[in-house]
Amino acid sequence: MEIFPTPDNPAPPGAIVSPVRTADDILLRAVRWVPAGVPLGTVAVFAGRSEFIEKYFEVIGELLARGFVVVAMDWRGQGLSDRDLRDSRKGHVDDFAFYERDLDALQQQVLQFLCPQPWFALGHSMGGAILLAQARAGRSPFARLVLSAPMIDVYRLRFPRLVRALAEGLDMVGLGTAFVPGGSRTGAQERAFEGNVLTSDAARFERTANSIKATPRLGLGDPTVGWLNAAFRLMDEFSDAEYPRRIFTPTLVFGAGEDRVVSLPALERFATRLKVGRLIVIPESRHEILMERDPIRAQFWAAFDAFIPGQHLSVAALEAEAEAKRALQSRRRWFWRRQAA
Repeated sequence: MEIFPTPDNPAPPGAIVSPVRTADDILLRAVRWVPAGVPLGTVAVFAGRSEFIEKYFEVIGELLARGFVVVAMDWRGQGLSDRDLRDSRKGHVDDFAFYERDLDALQQQVLQFLCPQPWFALGHSMGGAILLAQARAGRSPFARLVLSAPMIDVYRLRFPRLVRALAEGLDMVGLGTAFVPGGSRTGAQERAFEGNVLTSDAARFERTANSIKATPRLGLGDPTVGWLNAAFRLMDEFSDAEYPRRIFTPTLVFGAGEDRVVSLPALERFATRLKVGRLIVIPESRHEILMERDPIRAQFWAAFDAFIPGQHLSVAALEAEAEAKRALQSRRRWFWRRQAA
């Protein structure tokens, strides 16, 4: 395994490719970088659906400049990790629990032996959803999570129950490995920039498209019915009000004000219920905050730098802040009840 830089997307120097094998015998591509000087810790980068390590070269360089060891991984079924189906352009998985096996393999074979603690995770969209599920199960090895537009629910489905039922029905009758209705082998990143819902930055959009043109194996088409059904099952769990309250890993969540992929209202409801979490909405950003224009990305990095590795937002501090908010709300309710009387 190797990495594939392009003229407009150079790789940060010193990349160390560290393939890992999961418990169910899936070979994943993982790459590690070490900064100059004494590291502050390690940041593991987890991409969204259809993404790949090369797309995050710029982000990795920015993390290295901040003094972190950086590890990036291609999820099973995308990038240059093993893909489940003969048609490698189909983004498929039967259950999102399989992605947690990828996290376990990375921890056991790379993080545990090669990366200094504390460990932090930076996850986008699908990657953020997987990290939340792992944290909810009490198995997260990360001291803190930073999540960019995590996949809590889909943006404005007209008939959400019908769509969920259709995905489940098609999966049950054996069509789980087919593309979703209307899907194709051409991914969103390979289509025209005009009208895209990912980013308003044309140069960064084209940079990713050029990476796929140079190395077509990196590309991925639309998801399969099985992937969509698995995603809906996880998103239905997120809708439970108690779900975020059982996540005890300090978490910084970013929402994109112009998101047309993930539902911002659903994300806001979820994030405000986190016991040790905080939500920041970047108004003008589309879905891929880290692939956006420089002023938008600057807002992300300012908040990131205040949270990672930071100590003022400790678990105890965040819990105290949450308790103070609950007490304030209780006093307000008492005041208005007294006024009404």
